[in-house]
Amino acid sequence: MDGWYVDDRCTNCDAARQFAPELIGEADGKSRILRPPGDETERRRLHAAAFACPTRSVRPLSGRLDPALDPFPMRLDDGVLICGHNSPRTAGAHSYLLLRPSGTVMMVDTPRWSRELGSRYADFGPVTDVLLTHRDHAAHGRRYADRFGARLWIHEGDLDAAPDADQVIRGLDPLPIGPGITAHPLPGHTRGSVLYLADDRYCFSGDSFYWSRTTGDLEVAHSVTWYSIEQLAASLAEAAGRLRFEWLLPGHGSRHRLAADEMTRRLHALAERTRLLRPRPVDFTAVRW
Repeated sequence: MDGWYVDDRCTNCDAARQFAPELIGEADGKSRILRPPGDETERRRLHAAAFACPTRSVRPLSGRLDPALDPFPMRLDDGVLICGHNSPRTAGAHSYLLLRPSGTVMMVDTPRWSRELGSRYADFGPVTDVLLTHRDHAAHGRRYADRFGARLWIHEGDLDAAPDADQVIRGLDPLPIGPGITAHPLPGHTRGSVLYLADDRYCFSGDSFYWSRTTGDLEVAHSVTWYSIEQLAASLAEAAGRLRFEWLLPGHGSRHRLAADEMTRRLHALAERTRLLRPRPVDFTAVRW
């Protein structure tokens, strides 16, 4: 399409498509531009997609993005912003800023590293904690924690990915880590996967489960479950009765908001569907985004 293109570095991580689904689609395992932006709002959406893309594959024909149209961090709700600038070293995962009533901030997983981005995120308040959901998203954790003077968290099951973590979550019991915030170990995707629940409103699920635009429901990434799909099923069955939230904020896959009771119903159904799954070879192309 005239005006914009997707280059051959695209890894089909889906991050860009989430910001402009009407403008960017998927074909042959890659993103592609469906049509050029029709107005300034759509131009801004394409810039958001481009600034989120971990490989910087979404480009205008000039090759240069307009820095004035970089929307990140982008507010999703009163208490949460999405960081953008996804990193190729975390397979393009999303990361978030959780704003606390005290005026402090927690970062959940990490965007690509740069000092300029660190300063931009710190403008929202003192960042006290960097919460890693699992090993795949640990790449820039130490650098951001040091930049902010923050504590770095990870579960002991994935500690080798962040051996210099300041706070190690141990065992399988939920752990309060701050006012209104609880870490819930959820082994399955990796041995040390954790989700973070804030204020019975926000669920940062890492790669344990996500919202699929294809199925219109909660899903697990069955084909990229590194540790154990059976363990993930058991973890979901155990957690479904104690998790209450409205916003699902995953590392990969779409974000979504529903009434808490509806999220609970769907989470129980997901646990039951996952119970029927069996191990399969790793296949990134099989994920239903």
